[in-house]
Amino acid sequence: MTPAARNLAFLFDLDGTLVDSVYQHVLAWREALEEGGIELSVWRIHRRIGMSGGLFLDGLARETGRRLTPEDEKRIQQVHAASFKRQVSQVRPLPGACDLLSYLSQARVPWAIATSGRLESARPLLEMLGVRSDVPVVTRDQVEHAKPDPDLFLAAAARLNVPVGDAVVVGDSVWDLLAARRARALGVGLLSGGYGQDELEGAGAYRVYQDPADLLRHLDEVGVRHSH
Repeated sequence: MTPAARNLAFLFDLDGTLVDSVYQHVLAWREALEEGGIELSVWRIHRRIGMSGGLFLDGLARETGRRLTPEDEKRIQQVHAASFKRQVSQVRPLPGACDLLSYLSQARVPWAIATSGRLESARPLLEMLGVRSDVPVVTRDQVEHAKPDPDLFLAAAARLNVPVGDAVVVGDSVWDLLAARRARALGVGLLSGGYGQDELEGAGAYRVYQDPADLLRHLDEVGVRHSH
């Protein structure tokens, strides 16, 4: 294969972008919140998936008028992690995810993963995708602030040694795209996490595709030249 355009790199979100795990996270958060005495409809939880757990809980505390102590927050996060772990066997890679990552590797286009999840939750998903150990993976544990702050994507670009302005951020939530915009990277949205096209475009998506398979079919639109 001929090398792709120089300096172009992809920074991928994980949940809802490469793996079909959004609903497992929603149900895990509901279980954790209920154990913490907070009852919330799943649609309200879904709207916040993809942002950092701390911001997520701050937002919910505002909505419900319930003040959470640091101990409350820690306990809720622990229950969420345990609940998600029990459900992880139900998670599958999204259509085309493995093919897309394989294609980029073969075309020598650098890519990394930047997720608001912690390494404990992300590890089985990375194994599911067959992500090699030499691929940079930045998790919530490794940065000060998660999405919608740009820290995860800035760290991932630094690990690839590419300017973040030359990177394409691929995500399924408005939080991914707001973080991409703040990092001054190009944002591409996927519908596979449940957000609508207009929402993703409103948050700064340059293009919106259905899922990784659809993005793979249209890579030329984001600057990857298909080899002949």
